[in-house]
Amino acid sequence: MSKAFASASNACRLLTRRQTLTALGSNALLSACDFSTPPGPRDGAQSERTKIKLFLGDQARFTRAKVEAASVFDDAPFDYEWVNFQGAAPLFEALRAGAVDTAPAGDSPVLFAAFAGVPMKIVAVSVGTRAGSSVGIVVPAHSPIQTVADFKGQHIIVSSARGSISQYQLFGALAEVGLTAADVKISFMLPVDALSAFQAGHIGIWATFGTYLAMAEHDGGRIIRDGQGIHSGLGFITASDKALADPAKRLAIANLLDRLRRAEIWTNAHQDNYEQIFASLTNLPADVVHRVVTRELRQLQPVDEASIASLQQVADVFTRENVFEHAIDVHSLFETSVWPSTL
Repeated sequence: MSKAFASASNACRLLTRRQTLTALGSNALLSACDFSTPPGPRDGAQSERTKIKLFLGDQARFTRAKVEAASVFDDAPFDYEWVNFQGAAPLFEALRAGAVDTAPAGDSPVLFAAFAGVPMKIVAVSVGTRAGSSVGIVVPAHSPIQTVADFKGQHIIVSSARGSISQYQLFGALAEVGLTAADVKISFMLPVDALSAFQAGHIGIWATFGTYLAMAEHDGGRIIRDGQGIHSGLGFITASDKALADPAKRLAIANLLDRLRRAEIWTNAHQDNYEQIFASLTNLPADVVHRVVTRELRQLQPVDEASIASLQQVADVFTRENVFEHAIDVHSLFETSVWPSTL
C-alpha cells in the first residue's frame, strides 16, 4: 500500500460515519468514503504512463460515472484513484489532510472550506443546464406543510453541514416569504444519516441535494421549493495547494480538466449511457438515477468573471447571515492558469 493511499484510508476512517441504511435493504445508497482502483492498463500500457498519481475526490460518484461512461481516462498519462464521499464537508477535510488532490463541489461548500482555511484553489467551473434544480427543501408525503411560509417555528434539517448549498437554498427560500433563519430551528446532519431518518419519519423538513433529494422524492417526499432562482447551479473543481505546487501534478491536473470537460460533453449527448453507468456504480432505482442525471447535466469551462461574481454573491449572503464572521474577497480563491491553454 502506498503512503498516499494509506493517508487517504486513514483520513476516511476518521471522517466517515458509516451506517447501514436499513430502509434501502441490499441497495445501500452510499458509503461516506471509498477507494476504487482503476482497472489495470491493457497491453502493458503501464510502462508508458508516468508515475504521477492523482487521488480524485468525488461526491456520490457523479464524476467517476461521467468519466467511465465517456471512457475519457483510457489513455490518461497519469495514474489515479477515486475517493468517494457522501458530501462536501468530509471531502474538504480529506483535501485538507492531503488525502485527495482534487475535489468537486458546489459554490457554498467551497466558500465554507476556504473560510475554514482549507489550502486549495478553484481551477475550473462547472455550469449546470438546469441551475438550482438539484437542491431542494422536501417534506414527507402527508405533511401539512404546503409553502415555505409554513416553515415558521419549525425544525429544519440541513445537509450536510454549515455552509452547504442546502443552507444557502434555505436562506434564499426563507427570504422570499419574509422569514429569516431566526424564524426556524436549524440542525445539520450528514445526508446518508438524514435520508435514513427521513425515511423513518423522524424528519419533517429537510434541505438537501442531488441523490438524496431524488431518493426522498422516490419515497413520496414533496419538494416545497427547489433551488431554481436561488442557487447559482455552479459547481467548481478545486485542487489542493500542495498538488498545484508540484509541477508534475499540476500538469496532470490540467490534463485531467480537459478529460473532465470531454466527459461532460459526452454524457450530455448520451444521457441513457450515463444513467446506466451511474446506476451500476450506485445500485439506485431507475427513477432516482434519471432524476439525478437529468438535473446534473453540466459543462466544464475555465474560470470567468461571471462565475467569480456569482461566488462573491453567495459569500456576501453568508456574511450577512453571520455564517462568516467577516467578508470574503473570492478572487483569491481562483487559479486561472491551470486550465489547458490549448482549449
